[in-house]
Amino acid sequence: MNINLNADLGESFGAWTMGEDVALLQVVGTANIACGFHAGDPLVMRTTVRTALAAGVSLGAHPAYPDLQGFGRRPMKMAPAELEAAIIYQIGALAAMAAAEGGRLTHVKPHGALNNQACEDAALADTVARAVRAIDRELILLAPARSEMITAGQRAGLAVAAEIFADRAYNDSANLVPRSQPGAVIHDPDEVVAHVMRMLDSGCIVAQSGKRLPTHFHSICVHGDTPGAVTNARRLRGAIETAGWTLTGLPAVLAESVQA
Repeated sequence: MNINLNADLGESFGAWTMGEDVALLQVVGTANIACGFHAGDPLVMRTTVRTALAAGVSLGAHPAYPDLQGFGRRPMKMAPAELEAAIIYQIGALAAMAAAEGGRLTHVKPHGALNNQACEDAALADTVARAVRAIDRELILLAPARSEMITAGQRAGLAVAAEIFADRAYNDSANLVPRSQPGAVIHDPDEVVAHVMRMLDSGCIVAQSGKRLPTHFHSICVHGDTPGAVTNARRLRGAIETAGWTLTGLPAVLAESVQA
């Protein structure tokens, strides 16, 4: 009955502020921290790492396509060797920030378009997994449930944690509904809680259509850039704990799953 709650954080850049990281870090158990390619900068990265460690939150790198202007949400095509090097570069940068603050990375979670494309493209998913493995075979790959990245991580010999999304709708293929479509992002806290509890209670991804897609998962994501993210996370944590679940860090949840 252990579950992890994660958030994508550290997405401010220079004078531009995104999200309420300090407040979210008091609610979630895991932080996926932007590495400078879609958001974040060296100072934001280090500050977010420091704040996360003080809150007892596990640290993950959140690499993306090189797309600051598009917040990493625009699909791109990159040669596998180029993309692998770009992911290694980003993970290495955040690992250095973690080391400077006396911590270490536990996992990697791709961001945005890179994440979405790799969910459906096995070759792209393999590139992501190779990059993670090249840095550290002990890193956990945090990937969407029922995606190509789950199997790519397993093929690479990585520990793989499956996640579901609290504030995003799914289609019948267990992929996220594109943000350009109505209802893709769930804003109402009551709807966020109901969406997650349906999935926890059924052990399924529940699509917009009502279709149920059986799966296992270890973590639930709340996007830090979604308006109302802190309220959503607090309400969700309260509901999950009331239902008898214990919120914990990602490594602990995965370790329990392996033992089971």
